Amino acid sequence: MGVENQSKRAGARPQALMLRYPIFGTTVIGAHSVPDWFEALDRLVAVGQLSMGSMADAQFRVSQGAILDQEIAGIDVVTGGEMHRRTHNRHSPPNAMLNYFWQKIPAFQGPTKPKPITKHDPDVFHPAAVCKDRILDSVDLGLVDEFKTVSALTRKPVKVTMTGPHMLAKVAYDEYYGDTARMMNDLAKLLRRNFKLLTDAGCQFIQIDEPLFTMADDQEVQSAVDAINLAIEGLSDKAHVSMHICQGNYAVGKEYDGQIGHRYFDTGRYKADLICKIDCASLLVEYDMAHHYEPHLKNKQLGVGAVDVQDPKVESGETVAGRIRAQRWLDREQTVVTSSCGFNHLPRAVAAGKLRAMTEAKRILIGH
Repeated sequence: MGVENQSKRAGARPQALMLRYPIFGTTVIGAHSVPDWFEALDRLVAVGQLSMGSMADAQFRVSQGAILDQEIAGIDVVTGGEMHRRTHNRHSPPNAMLNYFWQKIPAFQGPTKPKPITKHDPDVFHPAAVCKDRILDSVDLGLVDEFKTVSALTRKPVKVTMTGPHMLAKVAYDEYYGDTARMMNDLAKLLRRNFKLLTDAGCQFIQIDEPLFTMADDQEVQSAVDAINLAIEGLSDKAHVSMHICQGNYAVGKEYDGQIGHRYFDTGRYKADLICKIDCASLLVEYDMAHHYEPHLKNKQLGVGAVDVQDPKVESGETVAGRIRAQRWLDREQTVVTSSCGFNHLPRAVAAGKLRAMTEAKRILIGH
């Protein structure tokens, strides 16, 4: 994949050298299809009939499959599917976005406690960690190991995803800071150190995930934007940093909450004006939310999530291309083709079909 330098548009303010996706470049949001048998393996580990080493081997092999599905489809920038971050698909995807990282940070101590996460349904909750001490920036979050593992399995450029400071702070129980902004600031310092380690290891694509901005008030989101800018300070000439903004993808099917196709975090103002203050190279968003960015995007690229992960049907390439063409205001050079969120809750065949739809849409759009 060719990586382009920051383009110069009329009226845009000068920026540092910034890596860019090619025209209609394709990438996934992160998570790939989680196999049903992960659940069975997790139960076997819990009763001592399977070792954690065997579970880790299963995670590695599923990561290989996730990468292969992306390569076969022709995706430009790939991930490892975040498979090593989960042993099941309950409370998904946040168990891979939150618990995996909370467990690595000593400030989060003790057992988790249920925390409601949506106004839509009081019975939907997440097992939230409790912050009982200051968050230090010396913790290794495992991002470099992930980058090296995935890079050894593909010749494609590799993207590493990371949960943003707002979600890490907002869902947790805070018994130390008493101030979400202060907590996010310390999380940002931790992310900044880990992102530096990533770029030092050669990673050129980093993605930060924040799904709760619509629910939060403007002041809280502005504090989150400040924290994210602290976390990515100095990265623009080393890596393409993307922000994935969505409104939730908790639903995993009737065996958990029966709410597939539902956005949990869509109550409130959509804050594209504040989001565009983040000093990143691209924003990856749901296709029906893309219009919010027209007055604010400036030089940034926009990943149009034209493959809908909350629809169990596989779209055609023409359908995906049509959703992107609908953004008539968006320059070709600024357009990235992606999905609305991760594929974790979809069957592998559906996820693979949606990957193919993305690359077919790219071919159609370039042909036009």
